[in-house]
Amino acid sequence: MKETSARLLKLLGLLQARREWPGAELAERLGVSTRTVRRDIDRLRALDYPIEVGMGPAGGYRLGSGTALPPLLLDDEEAVAVAVGLRTAAGSGVGGVGETALRALVKLRQVLPHRLWLRIESLQVANVQVPGRPSVDAGELTAVAAACRDRLRLRFDYRDRHGRERLRVAEPHHLVTWGGRWYLLAWDLDREDWRTFRVDRIRTRTPAGPGFTSREVPGGDAAAFVARGVAESWPYRATVRLHAPADSEAARSVVTYGRIEPVDERSCLVRFGADSLHALAFLLGAFEVDFDVVDPPELADQLLVMADRFRRAAGAGAGRRGAVRQAAAADRSATANKATRATGPPQGPASNSRPTA
Repeated sequence: MKETSARLLKLLGLLQARREWPGAELAERLGVSTRTVRRDIDRLRALDYPIEVGMGPAGGYRLGSGTALPPLLLDDEEAVAVAVGLRTAAGSGVGGVGETALRALVKLRQVLPHRLWLRIESLQVANVQVPGRPSVDAGELTAVAAACRDRLRLRFDYRDRHGRERLRVAEPHHLVTWGGRWYLLAWDLDREDWRTFRVDRIRTRTPAGPGFTSREVPGGDAAAFVARGVAESWPYRATVRLHAPADSEAARSVVTYGRIEPVDERSCLVRFGADSLHALAFLLGAFEVDFDVVDPPELADQLLVMADRFRRAAGAGAGRRGAVRQAAAADRSATANKATRATGPPQGPASNSRPTA
């Protein structure tokens, strides 16, 4: 009986880990016959787990959605990730999620082992709400995430930066957060190319489309691809030559700004964007190594304006520090004079001479 229960838990974990499993593969994973797998599936169904069976040679077992949420199996790493995600979502800009995430976090906290909660407490995440930043609808984010997970074609209305809206059909691959926003990396079927979409501008249509085969993201890194795409969509774009090689720590620290291109063993190009020249100059202020402005020339002028402003601020700060030092010296002098008047003038060395009559 104990062996059967352990096998059922393992089977349930496999069904939750992947969308669909052929019976033969499940039998191989569990070390049993396909007949035993069928019996175990029937036992799980008796416990109200909605397990579906696909027909035909390519059919398999799939854990479907039922009328109630059944118990979920989470390993230690998954439980920590869920708790950290819930705590982050509780203060995020995803509309309608904050209070719900907090309630779910409280329930999870009640059953987590103390050792896991100590790990979660060490991963402190703070959320700062930025005024004017659009929030993401929780339903849209969930629908897009599900389409990415299940590899289902997505049909949605998309509003561009000019407010124009049109129907898009795409194969969703990855969700990426960058700069406090959610982005969908997808293969656009109309343009037959990779595209990045802001999720707060997406309005999905139901039902989801047919399945598709995964494609390899150019460069193999979805986050880097999105960062490059976002950088190229800014109204103001710049190129600077960084005095560091492309594989250096200094270059890697700015890769989220845009695209890094090697030049030689001592330098590389950084191509990035922002919504104003001032913002471009502000981002350059975070660079920890020297750089040269390649383009546009107006950026160099903006850097001079900011440099003058910083120089004036530093000069004013030095003047204030000098005035504070002078005031402190004057206070010390006044204190010393007051002490002298209270005790009398200092006595000189003793004399052997007698006063005259």
